[in-house]
This record gives sequence, structure tokens and C-alpha cells, in this order.
Amino acid sequence: MRVRTRAGLGAIATSVATVLLASTASAAPAPGAPGAGDPYYPGAGNGGYDVAHYDIRLTYQPATDQLAGTTTILATTTQELSSFNLDFGLKVNSVRVNNAPAKFANDPKDPSELVVTPAAPLAANQPITVAVNYADTPSKVAIDGVTAWKKTPDGALAVDEPQSAEWWYPSNDHPTDKATFDVSVEVPDAVSALSNGTLVSKTKHRAGWTRWNWRSTNPQATYLSSLEVGNFEVHQATTPDGKPFVTAYGADLGPSLDAAKASVERTPEVNEFLASKFGPYPFEAEGGVVTTGIRFSLEDQTRPVYGARNFAAGSNTTLIAHENAHQWFGDNVSLGRWSDIWLNEGFASYAEYLWSEHEGEGTTGELTQYLYDSHAAGDAFWQVLPGAPGADKQFDGAVYDRGGMALQALRTAVGDDAFFTTLKTWQQVKKGGHAVIPEFIALAEKISGKPLYDLFQTWLFTKGKPAAGPNGTAAKTAASARSAAAPSAPKSLPQILANHEALARG
Repeated sequence: MRVRTRAGLGAIATSVATVLLASTASAAPAPGAPGAGDPYYPGAGNGGYDVAHYDIRLTYQPATDQLAGTTTILATTTQELSSFNLDFGLKVNSVRVNNAPAKFANDPKDPSELVVTPAAPLAANQPITVAVNYADTPSKVAIDGVTAWKKTPDGALAVDEPQSAEWWYPSNDHPTDKATFDVSVEVPDAVSALSNGTLVSKTKHRAGWTRWNWRSTNPQATYLSSLEVGNFEVHQATTPDGKPFVTAYGADLGPSLDAAKASVERTPEVNEFLASKFGPYPFEAEGGVVTTGIRFSLEDQTRPVYGARNFAAGSNTTLIAHENAHQWFGDNVSLGRWSDIWLNEGFASYAEYLWSEHEGEGTTGELTQYLYDSHAAGDAFWQVLPGAPGADKQFDGAVYDRGGMALQALRTAVGDDAFFTTLKTWQQVKKGGHAVIPEFIALAEKISGKPLYDLFQTWLFTKGKPAAGPNGTAAKTAASARSAAAPSAPKSLPQILANHEALARG
């Protein structure tokens, strides 16, 4: 080894310092990425900052569909920024960053990308405050040919998946950047304004108008934030364990109103049962909203929104179990990429089967076996991969049904103790965050002590009907299928199957 003199080492140190200074000086602040890198939705989310909190303060006039107000974003930079993007499609009046006016413009290639250029570059790892003032008619705004804002005769709904925030507040719109929320919306006295979390207060500052103030204190993905304005029958109560329980029913539900109430009002009971399987309910409030303004249902955090058509044939607590199971799988533990949608929908579908078993309407084994036997080997159903369905098949029935069967297959392989320990541990280790499918597989292998690659490969990532069903029984041959009587559906299966169209995005 060559020994250097003190003078030589000093010269080297000076040289290195000069290089480092030159390197630092040449590293100019750069724009934040215009997307979070999602394989299905490259433009969703943004880079360069992490949001901690959204304060959304709006006024909405149902008669004209005019929405106006200011959203204040509290965030932290993750790099030096010369500019950054917000996902937003409405007309912006002004933007301030750290109280200084900032330049802003929509990306001409993507009108939903609002590019913000602060008066001075932003240092890395620093808190920032971004205030965006805006006013527009959301129902007239289309992004990629879609308008997720739903104008109704007496109000509007901001309820959709995978994106809906762009039509009512600027955001970093991807599940990997969750935040807490304050949502304050002023509406005419004749209508209600519902959102997530706890109703902190209702206030009046001028004649004819009421401001509804909601607060969500747990990390929440942007697509799980919601706003429902309209003529609702609103109920406020408390769950047996002391949480606020707010439900609302559209005034136009007609003969479905009682069936909707008979379902949604049982939410605390359903959640108590789900908690016995998945671990403690993860949020500060419970509830539900039923409306004719949508055909699907969606698991908006703490307060799912249900399309009224789901109750046309009577009560439907399997749907309540599905959407509230998402409070654990999808809301508490969110997907890391939209290609990981099985982590949401497969588990919520399996919760339906668990609830049906609890209600004495068919065991999980009966339900999943019936689904397996109901699809012939050549059905297109078996060509959709729950673990990688593609953006165009992301909400296909196979993601729900085959996804639920995959969990029954896992339960069959590892046994009840390891299966339910895995579900509860998943909630503990990923609480408030996001995850991808390989992480769940690794956890299931660790807890069960069994190699599970082949099982998941078969059920989630291989086209074609698995040779063995979810309960380990071999698929029926053509000859035996002809000679055997058609399988009889467990009592709740017709309702479960009917739900899937309604569950198209939830």
C-alpha cells in the first residue's frame, strides 16, 4: 500500500472538495415528475413532493353546477424543485406557494396536469404550503374523454375510481401518496354536503346557506375522498364502540328506501364481524350514502357510497360486507400500483363469502366451489389474470370472483390459523400505507411456512381454469359434468353474482 504524505493528503482533500462544490453548483433544481410511474395510469400522481394534508374549502351551487373555493395543500419536497405538477382539471384563478404568487399553466399535452412554478426554486426536504383558488363547472370538464363528476337533479357526486379528485380539488392523485383531509363545503340550506370522516360542525354565515365541515384524521388515498351534495335524509348516531355513524339516503329512492336502510344501518354489525376476521376496524368513523346518481358502489373511506339499484330487490348486506371490507383491504392498506387491484377486490369479494357463511347462507367452500364449477374451462372468464388484468380488465368480474377463489385456495393450502393470521398481520404491518402483491405472497409464506409460489402463479397469473378448484377438488371432466346434476347455487349466490355488475368500480 502506498503511504501518502500529509501534504499529499491535503492536496487530495482540496481537490475532492473542489469537485464536490462544482458538482453541487451544477445540480440545478429540476421539475417534479408528472406521474407516479403507475403502469396502468402513467399520468396519475406526481413526483417531487409528499402531501401530508388537504384543506378543501368550497362553495357549491347545485342550480348552476358552479364549484368555487380554495384548496390548501401541506406537503414536503423530496427533491429540489424548479416546478411541480398537481392533478387538476378545473379553471384556476391563482396559485400561491409559501404565500408568494406562483406561475401556473395546464400542460397542453395533458390538461389534467397543472404545472406550478414557484417564485423561487424549492429546497429539498422542506415543508411547503400550496394554496390553489379555482372556480368552474365540473360537469363540463372532460379528461381523457371522461367526466367523473356526476351532476344530479338536486346536486352532484364526486365519486369514482381510479380518479375523481381532478374534478373538485388539486392533488397528488395516486394511492401511494395518502394524506389527512379537512373538507368544508357551503351549499344551499335545502341540500346536504356529505364527505368522509367525522362531521365536525355545520355552520351558517349568510342567509340561505349552510357550511358542512368534515375531517378525516387517518391517511386517505385521493380516490377514496368523496363529496355528495343533494337532498338526503341524514342520520347521525354512534356505533356500540363509540364511533360517529353517519348515514344518508337520497330523497328519490322510492320503494328501495327501506331495503337500503335495512342494509346500510347494519354497517356497525357487519364491521364488528369483519373485525373478528381482519383485525380492528381501522378508522375513526363509519357510515354510508345511498344515491340514485350512480349505478355502482364505491368504498370511499369511512363512508361507502352505494348505487340505489343494489337494493331494488330487497336488503343486500353482502354488498355492505364487500364495501366495508375495503376499509381494511384498499383503504387502510392501499394498492401500490393499479395493477395490484386484486389486493382490493379479491379480498372484498372473499369478505362477501365470509359474511354469507356467518348469516347461514352458504359456506365459503360452497360459494367458491359453485363459482368454480359455473365457468367452463373454455370460458373467457379464465383468460383474465386477477394479478395482472390489464387496465381494460381491471374491474372485470374475474378479478372479483377468481380473486376470491384464490383466497379460498390459499386458505385450503395453509389452514385457517395461518390464513387469518396472515390477513390480520397484513393489516398491522401495512397500516395506513400501500403494498404490492409480492409482499402479500411473501407474508403468507412466512406465516404458513409453506412455499406458495405455484399456488399464486396458478390462481393469479396463469390463464386457464386451474386443474383443482379452490377447495382442492379436481375440476369436473366433460363426461362427469354431463352425467352429474347441475350444481345448485347456495342461497346467497344469485345475489352475490348480481352484485358484480353493480360493483363494477368498487
